[in-house]
Amino acid sequence: AHQWHRQPHHYQRQQQQQQHQVRQYSTGTDGGNQSLSHINHSTGEPQMVDIGGKRLTARQATAVGRVWVGGRVCDLIAANAIEKGQVLSVAKIAGIMAAKSTAQLIPLCHQINLNNVSIDTVVDREAEEVLITATAKTTWATGVEMEALVAVSTAALTVYDMCKAVNSGIVIREIRLVAKSGGKSDMKL
Repeated sequence: AHQWHRQPHHYQRQQQQQQHQVRQYSTGTDGGNQSLSHINHSTGEPQMVDIGGKRLTARQATAVGRVWVGGRVCDLIAANAIEKGQVLSVAKIAGIMAAKSTAQLIPLCHQINLNNVSIDTVVDREAEEVLITATAKTTWATGVEMEALVAVSTAALTVYDMCKAVNSGIVIREIRLVAKSGGKSDMKL
């Protein structure tokens, strides 16, 4: 029987060390007390934000994620010896394709003209994981945070899909936004 509660040992230690740490982030200037822009305040129903009056600016967002795959899979990925093919190359292409489809996946996202999406991957043999970084760029009236997050998420899912036959205990974790610029508020973690 599959043991759902089991996690990689390094992840358990890290989780125990961080169990009381909480990161909160708000793009608003009022300390996070801003009302939700995707909610119609008269009806309580979801709505798409009207960006028609906003000016076009150069915007960029970067997201990261980790995929714990285990030592054997790390070695196979590094040697391009996974049966399904070149894991990192396919994950990069999948992430780029996904970023371009964000508006079809996330209901209230705007369709954005992307200038560029870049995805970097690193096999960290010591941590037995694949590190993924995605950066999305546009010159538009709204940010590209969701495109960067969707790119990282899809690249991570692709690593999982291509490697699951070798290790069924793969863990996707810590997908998060680490930087954004070009809008009303910039952030960098």
